[in-house]
Amino acid sequence: MASFDPDESEPLLKRTGREGANMEAEKKPASRPMSRQQLVVVGCILMCELCERLTYYSVTANVVLFCTNTLKLESTTAATVSLVFSGTVFIIPVIGGYIADTLAGKYNTILGSGLIYVLGLFLLPTSAFDYTDFFGADDDGVPFDLSTSMRRVYYFMGLVFVAIGTGGIKANVGPFGAQQVEDLGPEAVQSFFNWFYWFINAGSFIAFLGVAYIQQNVSFSLGYLIPFISMIVALVIFVAVKSKYKQTPPGGSIIVDSLGVCCDAGCRKFDNARKSNGGKYPDDFVTGVIAVLRVIPVFLLIILYWAIYSQMQSTFFLQGERMDAKLGSVIMPIAVLNVFNTIIILILIPIMDKVVYPFLAKYNRSPTHLQRIGLGFVLSALSVLVAGILEIYRKKDIEENGVIEQKLSGDTFNASSISIFAQVPQFALVGASEVFASVSGLEFAYSQAPSFMQGLVMGLFLMTSGIGNYVSEAILEIVKEATGADPPDAWFPEEMNDGKTENLFFMLAALMAVNTLVFVVVAYFYKYKAPEETQYLEVEKVVDPDKPPPYEQTTGGFHENPGYSEHPESTRL
Repeated sequence: MASFDPDESEPLLKRTGREGANMEAEKKPASRPMSRQQLVVVGCILMCELCERLTYYSVTANVVLFCTNTLKLESTTAATVSLVFSGTVFIIPVIGGYIADTLAGKYNTILGSGLIYVLGLFLLPTSAFDYTDFFGADDDGVPFDLSTSMRRVYYFMGLVFVAIGTGGIKANVGPFGAQQVEDLGPEAVQSFFNWFYWFINAGSFIAFLGVAYIQQNVSFSLGYLIPFISMIVALVIFVAVKSKYKQTPPGGSIIVDSLGVCCDAGCRKFDNARKSNGGKYPDDFVTGVIAVLRVIPVFLLIILYWAIYSQMQSTFFLQGERMDAKLGSVIMPIAVLNVFNTIIILILIPIMDKVVYPFLAKYNRSPTHLQRIGLGFVLSALSVLVAGILEIYRKKDIEENGVIEQKLSGDTFNASSISIFAQVPQFALVGASEVFASVSGLEFAYSQAPSFMQGLVMGLFLMTSGIGNYVSEAILEIVKEATGADPPDAWFPEEMNDGKTENLFFMLAALMAVNTLVFVVVAYFYKYKAPEETQYLEVEKVVDPDKPPPYEQTTGGFHENPGYSEHPESTRL
């Protein structure tokens, strides 16, 4: 591995100026076209991700509705279930990344997680199935059916297994796919992540438009059977080209060794931990730890973005239940509004990838990762601002025109006569924010991490989303405690029609505005690692029996392999 040589006396955050800000665009070598085998391999990974995301969003689309309708939970409790589940889904990737990096490798971790995923998906239709249709009643006329408490047990067990399964996949499938093309150059990696996110949203489009409709208007048992089948298809596609994948063998304990570096360095003088200066750890490994520490402040500021993002599955959903969901004579699924989030993403990603970014690159004006993330923050703040304005008009319409009784999956809601499609702008703004904040965040996490820490760093990035969901839940609980649960002063009451939920939306917008200002300062001082320092195709780490790895795993962790021969011309992109 070519060695890094940063000045260890420099702080973790450093002012870069215009030249540093444009480093990504200025130093990227040209990418080569993919071979036929790479096209097949990448295509299988992308199709696998499409099916997995179709599965995941089919599960999450109507969590609130299923909890209130079938499990008989209150709407605020249902929102809590949705947020806690989504938060857990994005916490698990840290563990998934750790297992892949140190124990099982990315391929085995993805496959094993997928099998756990399938088990959870089997339990979901079990919790929703109407058993009386098949088993009728006993001799005393008592129907053979699951009690509500047992349905809750099966459902929550299913969610736990789904969270473990999807979390293990999340941390690894992106880096695993990027690993297949990284020998083609950083532009190929950027393009992969753009299209990776496009396929994610293609899956979510199908889930929110088709599967969510079946769940709400046909049956939840059928609606949960579809993601079960979809995940099986995803696994079949994934294993179909197993022999063609480039695979990196697992190494030592990244987390333990990283903590050891910090202890030896006193968290400040990292030279103390370098083997070249008498420390215990290889110089490149110490530099990798420094790279991870430098991205932590950025990751912390992304957390609130995900708290805003999570409103689509909680407060936005509750707002939509209380708006007119009819399109002609058809009652549209409340989750259909997520389609407009997805449409914006599906349109914007190709435009940015094929038109805008190449155009800006010609004039050396390519926006950095952090500039794109900052733009995403602004758009997310606008989304909750728009939601607050809509909430004011929605309640005003109820005051002036009364309510319409709206039945959704058997439950009746007092709704405004304003169409649910009035929510399109707020969902579209969240979608646009994802193109910049989430896609660029994925690429930022990948590009700033050494290859032997990519699983861990991607897990940490995804963990910000999980923490964001927990932060969202904490905000809702604090708001309920501070404003009370009783109308008319409550900001988040059981019945939104009687409270002041618009104040909650405006508060979220204000918090995001403050968060964005802090992010601007952090981004200004952030020191990017040059592409030639970070973008290594460690051919020696890809399974190759003729070449020893640069690091060997022992009971003590990572150590330089004396049999490793460094060839810069073959390892540098």
